[in-house]
Amino acid sequence: MALTTVWTWLEGTELAQHIGISYWFPLLESIHVLAIALVVGSILTVDLRLLGLSALHYPARKIISELTPWTWGAFALSLPTGFGMFMTRASHYAANPAFQIKLVMLVLAGINMAYFHRRSIRGIETWDTASSTPRAARVAGTLSLVLWTGVILAGRWTGHLN
Repeated sequence: MALTTVWTWLEGTELAQHIGISYWFPLLESIHVLAIALVVGSILTVDLRLLGLSALHYPARKIISELTPWTWGAFALSLPTGFGMFMTRASHYAANPAFQIKLVMLVLAGINMAYFHRRSIRGIETWDTASSTPRAARVAGTLSLVLWTGVILAGRWTGHLN
């Protein structure tokens, strides 16, 4: 089954139709925006600490451990709300260049985060309270900021491109 067939089927479902013509779409969109604000806000806090630009008097490990559950919780909320909006015009969104860029940047941000948590964070005990972090942590923080900014911009453009 081709993906275009899946998208057409998905947007033709009763649920997609209901979301598209009711208050559910703006409700999902509002929750999605709030969830993304929490995702990006928590990530921004960690990234700025990794870059040595803020929260220097807090151990990096403490900031990371306290904000990560909030990031994951908000991200978990953003997935079903985003999918609910997507299903109303799945064919359109799947072909939308801004939406495609958003998905690619989300995947890259996930890879960057996984690499950071598996590799760059090693030896954190040696730089946990230092204002200067290792190059790998700074690179991960910079990439994260760039990618999440791209996700937000592409997400906003998604609704405005035909």
